[in-house]
Formats: sequence, structure tokens, C-alpha cells
Amino acid sequence: MRSQESGFSLLEIMVVLVIMGMLAAIVAPNVMNAADEAKVDTTRSQIKNLEQTLKMYKLNEHQYPSSSDGLKALLSGGKKGKKYMDHLPKDGWGNDFIYVFPGVHGDFDLLSYGADAQNGGSDFDADIGNWE
Repeated sequence: MRSQESGFSLLEIMVVLVIMGMLAAIVAPNVMNAADEAKVDTTRSQIKNLEQTLKMYKLNEHQYPSSSDGLKALLSGGKKGKKYMDHLPKDGWGNDFIYVFPGVHGDFDLLSYGADAQNGGSDFDADIGNWE
């Protein structure tokens, strides 16, 4: 008498792999987009915080930092020695923000080059600025 072996057949394993592949194809793009959207939201939030800090700097120092001083002026304390930030935040992709004074779009421009860290782009590579 032959003992019955238990286990899965090759066909059953293949069916499970196909189902898992289909689920991964549906779920993965949604998860990836959610992560990129979170980075964009984080970057916009950081820009708003920096914008408010720059306005506070102007109230106390009577001018915005120059482009050459840049955002580092918020760390050094300005003429009155008031330190406005402990550290400069990075955008959602870990890059430094770009600060231009006087700005093209307002008193100053504050922007991130997006996921590709290069000027221009579309979708998640698009620039994100304080004028938007």
C-alpha cells in the first residue's frame, strides 16, 4: 500500500503566484503614489513654515535676508542676535530649499525642485514654490 503524500501541486502553486502577481500590480502603484504625494505635502508644509519664519525675520530685522545670506541667516540670528531656527528643514526628498531675494513672484521666492532636484519638470518632478 502506498502512502499518500500531502502537499501542493505545481498547478496550485502557479495559480497562487499568478494571483499574487496581479494583486501586486494593482497595489504597488497606489502605494508608490501615496509616498510621493506625502513628500509633496511635506515640502509644501515646510515651505509655509519657512515663509512664516522669513516674515518674522523681516518684522524683527526690518528686511528679508539677502540671497547671498540665504536661509542660513535664520540660524545665525540676524543683527539683533535672535536665532529663528535651530536647523534648516529639507524638502520631502532631502534636498535644500532654494531662496531668492528679491523674488520674481513676490517679496522672495522659496522653492524646491521636486523629486528630480532639477529646475522644471512635471508630476512629482515639478518645482514647488511659495507663490503657488
